[in-house]
Amino acid sequence: MLEKAFAKINLGLDIVGKRPDGYHEVNMVMQSIALADEIEILPAEQISVTTDKADIPDGQENLAWKAAMLMAEKYGQNPNVQIRIRKKIFSAAGLAGGSADAAAVLRGLNRFWQLGLSAEELEALAAELGSDVPFCIRGGTAAATGRGEILEPLADMPETWLVLAKPRVSVSTAWAYQNFRNEDVTARPDITAMKTAIKSSDKQGIIACMGNVLESVTCKAYAEIDAIKEIMLANGAEISLMSGSGPTVFCFVDSEAGGKHIAAVLRKNFAIDIELTKTLRRNDL
Repeated sequence: MLEKAFAKINLGLDIVGKRPDGYHEVNMVMQSIALADEIEILPAEQISVTTDKADIPDGQENLAWKAAMLMAEKYGQNPNVQIRIRKKIFSAAGLAGGSADAAAVLRGLNRFWQLGLSAEELEALAAELGSDVPFCIRGGTAAATGRGEILEPLADMPETWLVLAKPRVSVSTAWAYQNFRNEDVTARPDITAMKTAIKSSDKQGIIACMGNVLESVTCKAYAEIDAIKEIMLANGAEISLMSGSGPTVFCFVDSEAGGKHIAAVLRKNFAIDIELTKTLRRNDL
């Protein structure tokens, strides 16, 4: 059985406070993109999780393992499955790669074990695994509040080509949030206006509202991020923004050809990971 695990970008990421449980209160809009890992679930004598990337943990340290064990315990299943993960999403990159894999395992095991759980039930289970995992159950375009687990599905944003560029460093989400200081933020996304623009399929309106307050943390630590953003904009990008806690930068372009041009320029100037992809509608997932 195969499941696709689609990456996400943040169209807007704002931090509005600190919660009593230690998490930050966020106000975000997230968007699924076509870049995806592939999850294969097979019957086995005992549970195992393997990946094809040396820098991604196998076994119990992988969030996919935790997803499988959580679902097995909640619904009285014997977790005798082999989970193979073929990675395409950059790791530790702000693209929810691990969260997407965990969500794909929940969806896949729901079918594999014929549990018949609804998307809402899967999202509630996903919230026990991490803040981005609930969004990755259904994906598409959605606003997220709380620590990211309270979702408001939105209309599909207009399909858009984008270039992803990841400097060859890894950024811990926990590190980025721990080092966030509200006084360092110089610009914030307008989430309310963005939701209105999405409802109207107004791409330029969406772009005008975009922003990510965690740039104030990660860009300060890694100067290459701002350099990548500048080259993207100088070569025709409509907007350039860091996704999540970074370090991945994405830019919107008006065509596939425009994306290929920016990707080629970036490859000449940086030793970084690059992908040309596009946004997805919920029904595409």
